[in-house]
Amino acid sequence: MSSGELSGGGATRVVKALGRPDPRHSAPSGVWGMALFLCAEAALFGTIIGSYFYLESVNKSWPPHGVDKPDVLLPVLATTYLLITLLPVHLAARASRQGRRGRTIAAIAVALLCQSGYLAWQIVLFSDDLHRFSPQQTAYGSIYFTMLAVHHAHVLLGLALDVALIWQLIARGLTRYWLIAVRNLALYWYVVGALAICVLFTQISPSL
Repeated sequence: MSSGELSGGGATRVVKALGRPDPRHSAPSGVWGMALFLCAEAALFGTIIGSYFYLESVNKSWPPHGVDKPDVLLPVLATTYLLITLLPVHLAARASRQGRRGRTIAAIAVALLCQSGYLAWQIVLFSDDLHRFSPQQTAYGSIYFTMLAVHHAHVLLGLALDVALIWQLIARGLTRYWLIAVRNLALYWYVVGALAICVLFTQISPSL
């Protein structure tokens, strides 16, 4: 391991930061904090998706007359692409545990580039939907665009976390604090990927 891979002093600190966690100890408080945040976000999506299906149950036509059923192929391809971008996130978390700062930064940068492409793709699809029907005119349009907008906002937040973490790893090195941050970033994107699948099947459900 090169001297530039890790910051912080002393072999003991390196071992504590990168060694296998002691099974007698619980996860770091930062991980628990991220887990609680993601539980709240999952509850938010559960409320939105539950509202979607409730509105569907009380409307005779879903989508309403004059609104085409949602396309299946493009949303499926977009979500599949997002799930593929979880691979460099996983590789970043793995490299960070090995103390490889350069590889960690590179993997997060690749994920950032790919995830930015996903968001751009989804914005194009979102804009196309806006040209076909309005979120103000029907309950379907309101809940449809709300669900997608909240999902895209979470992807945007993930991109911001990517950028912030890359900057901090360059400036401060791979200390134990930022090692936990990489772990939290991976956890965040895993949950975003799982929620994206839920959003996808809700979005295309009228066409299935």
